[in-house]
Amino acid sequence: MPASPSASVFINCPFDQQYQPLFEAIVFCVVACGFVPRCTLDLTDAGEVRIENIYRLIAQCNHGIHDISRTEVAGQPYRLPRFNMPLELGIFLGAKRFGARTAKKRCLIMDREPYRYKRFISDIGGQDIKAHYRSPAKAIRHVRDWLQSVPGKAAIPGGMKIRQDYQRFRRELPVIAEEAQLNPAQLTFIDYLQLVTSWLKLHR
Repeated sequence: MPASPSASVFINCPFDQQYQPLFEAIVFCVVACGFVPRCTLDLTDAGEVRIENIYRLIAQCNHGIHDISRTEVAGQPYRLPRFNMPLELGIFLGAKRFGARTAKKRCLIMDREPYRYKRFISDIGGQDIKAHYRSPAKAIRHVRDWLQSVPGKAAIPGGMKIRQDYQRFRRELPVIAEEAQLNPAQLTFIDYLQLVTSWLKLHR
């Protein structure tokens, strides 16, 4: 069974190799703060339309982390940008805006540079967009500080502590994965999440 909406954090970001260091740092930080990360990588119902899966996942999460840094024009032959992240951000903001049941939703929006978003999604102006400069350490700090502000949440470790724990975890990950009979170069999201969760239980 999925975690309760109040404990669940929807992560909306790129899932390619270039973004992987940031994604893995964000997932680690969310778990270290006592929350459960959710993303489209844990959707397993191949028989359902993808957008319906996304609707359901967003409905199950009161918190959302949205990285809109990947909007460059790419790909052949059309060279068009990918707007999956802004689309999912829009769905999340719509869910937050309409209906009493979803009014508790809150989100963190990140980009790689301050104010860059104004060139392609200016309608979100006025919100506190955080810049991570492609740095896992900065992403950890933003995510930690945002989750610390969740109403009713008990104190969580500081950003420096989480960053140090993450660096230690990264050093130990190859051995941890092999002990779990997993290939450290081919971890799925579920594999990685289980290793992070188990490691934090042993080191807290």
